[in-house]
Amino acid sequence: MVGEDDLPDFPTPIAVADRHGKSKWTVSIPPTARFPLSVSEYSDICAKCQEVAAHVRELRGSGSPSQQAQLGYYHDDPYFVDVSEAEKRGLLPGVEGKAWTVTARAQEGHLLGADQDGPADKETCKTSLTFVLESPDAGLGNTLMMLWMAYGLAKKERRSFFVDDSRWAYGKYTDMFKEPPTTGCSPPPRHEMVPCPHQARHLVVSGATARETFGTSFIAEYERPRRNDASRDRPMYDLARAGFEALFHLNSEDEPYVASRVNELRAKSKVAEGKTDGTIVGVHVRHGDLHPYEYQYNGAYIPLNIYAEKAREILEESYNASGYTGEHGMAIKQHSFTVLASDDPLVYESDEFSHSLRAQEQIKLASKQQETHQPAPNKHVMHKFVDETFGWEGGFFATMFWNLGRPSHVADGTQTALEPSAETMRLRGLIGRAYVMDLAVLGQASDTVICTMSAMACRLLAVIMGWEKSMDDGKWVNIDGNYQWTGLSL
Repeated sequence: MVGEDDLPDFPTPIAVADRHGKSKWTVSIPPTARFPLSVSEYSDICAKCQEVAAHVRELRGSGSPSQQAQLGYYHDDPYFVDVSEAEKRGLLPGVEGKAWTVTARAQEGHLLGADQDGPADKETCKTSLTFVLESPDAGLGNTLMMLWMAYGLAKKERRSFFVDDSRWAYGKYTDMFKEPPTTGCSPPPRHEMVPCPHQARHLVVSGATARETFGTSFIAEYERPRRNDASRDRPMYDLARAGFEALFHLNSEDEPYVASRVNELRAKSKVAEGKTDGTIVGVHVRHGDLHPYEYQYNGAYIPLNIYAEKAREILEESYNASGYTGEHGMAIKQHSFTVLASDDPLVYESDEFSHSLRAQEQIKLASKQQETHQPAPNKHVMHKFVDETFGWEGGFFATMFWNLGRPSHVADGTQTALEPSAETMRLRGLIGRAYVMDLAVLGQASDTVICTMSAMACRLLAVIMGWEKSMDDGKWVNIDGNYQWTGLSL
């Protein structure tokens, strides 16, 4: 590829020649382009970045693409010119260039983290990372982990951090969480925000660009290859933990509820002043369209009795470790219990967990049986909207999520170009809020958590619990194969 006098009218990396005729490359995004770009546009840019960079290296006689693949995460390509610098050098026309007619459309998007109350003439951030909450993945777990790690990465690299929620399938970010910390500077022009290369001053990260930011070179940079235990991925865990601490603050309705619920559960485990308390074992069960890593359960689910037996084992070990017998020992047993969170309402009704406490009761997923016996609509019960003859039995399925609020004759399980209705967004928001409240209560109230590594919620729970408790003390228990904690699975 080579640069052309007339720039393409679509976002793409391009090769250009500087005033000395030397080949360089940059990323051209029309200043009039809608922000954020589409998932496919970001994916295309990432695919072409390496291609254009390799082409320019060949023109400059600087090695083959295979040599470039071995370069580190923080390698600076000497032939890449950042967008703002390319504009200064006349390699790109920029906002003031005659080739473009900039309209208000170019500044669309909804950025969080920018101080709306500050002076209008604030200086533009020198570097930034913007996380776009748009993903083809219906689940919330991967997005949360990516969001937390992106924040941690931004702080490590001293970049200002922004979140865009203008096309998030779950609705407004602030309907679920409090607004992220604000920066002391203004976000850059949107056409300067690019998904690659990593050395760009203003990065965009999303589910569509995850491999570019958190792929092979990222793992090579942050993994400790000589470690064989959980500390192998400790640097990546620390990035996620930084994001959790800064961003996982629930909205003004749900945060007080979670705090009250955690205190309530803790109070139930209290024995007496100065005495050893009972043990709370948190259990997270994921069903739906996610299946375990364990080969013997391929295409199925880990049986509930395995969760229950592990919980009993932990409670027994905790009781024995207390060293108490007699009346005090009996009190410890009576104040020990399991707390359950699951995407499948039938798990709560199972023989194994019918006596367990729900992590939270603010928002519940209803089964068909529950709806049949429901005397009156309950605003805190999340009913399936696709077809009234079905409940939420079986757990969370992507097809169910995308079809929420859609008429049954078009509920084909695929995403649609039509704007989701207000009712659809309300239902999706309830699912998201229930999910994060489950995580918050389990992660904060439990002494030990049992879960499956195949579920992203399990990995998020380890981050919420903190390294010392989850890893050093072994209170995070994975029962899905002999796997250590890891962040993203791309």
